[in-house]
Amino acid sequence: MKQKIALITGGSRGLGKNAAIKLARDGVDIILTYFSRADEAQAVVDEITALGRRAVALQLDTGATAGFDAFAAAVRAALKANWQCERFDYLLNNAGTGIDAPFTEVTEAQFDEMCNVHLKGVFFLTQKLLPLMADGGRILNVSSGLARFALPGKSAYAAMKGAVEVLTRYLAKELGPRGIAVNVIAPGAIATDFGGGVVRDNEQVAAYIASQTALGRVGQPDDIGDAIAMLLSDRGRWINAQRIEASGGMFL
Repeated sequence: MKQKIALITGGSRGLGKNAAIKLARDGVDIILTYFSRADEAQAVVDEITALGRRAVALQLDTGATAGFDAFAAAVRAALKANWQCERFDYLLNNAGTGIDAPFTEVTEAQFDEMCNVHLKGVFFLTQKLLPLMADGGRILNVSSGLARFALPGKSAYAAMKGAVEVLTRYLAKELGPRGIAVNVIAPGAIATDFGGGVVRDNEQVAAYIASQTALGRVGQPDDIGDAIAMLLSDRGRWINAQRIEASGGMFL
């Protein structure tokens, strides 16, 4: 049986790192990307290696489509050198950044950054990597609970995530003949360093979120990593073209 390989963008920290570790524990090998912190990426590779799995870290700016050809070539070379194969199985489009600005103050440059990273990058990186994906594989795009509920200051970020949710359904339809299932996971507020770590570090914010969540607490990285590993496993084989929100029941 061929060894399963997952490619995770933004896998050096936060939810991407957690997903990489959870998948590795499930027996999946990992190709992860990082933007600037090669040391953080190598630390994740070392952790995965300690689990008995193989891992490779590659630099990528998901907001710069001009670099996608070179990145695809690097993935192809890594597959050949480390696994003696030509295809990987799972793509997790996770990399991203956020802004917090009222609608009336969002600049065109901020809007373009959100679009390039969260929509244009996801669209064209997926397109570029499809020839390297195995038939019967899976794509999981990361959205946000903010695409369902609205909080002030998140309009630009959330609009891109809403677009990715629509894109997910189209990908599922068009890639179905190859047996590739495509879904989107929408985390709620998670205690990571995302957004400056406000959910993790601000007790008042965390208490408010917990009060508005059916399960009575803020989300933890493990909550999302476990959900991602489940959706990319054979246990999720018949789930396709779906938006799965992993928020503990926020703002019901």
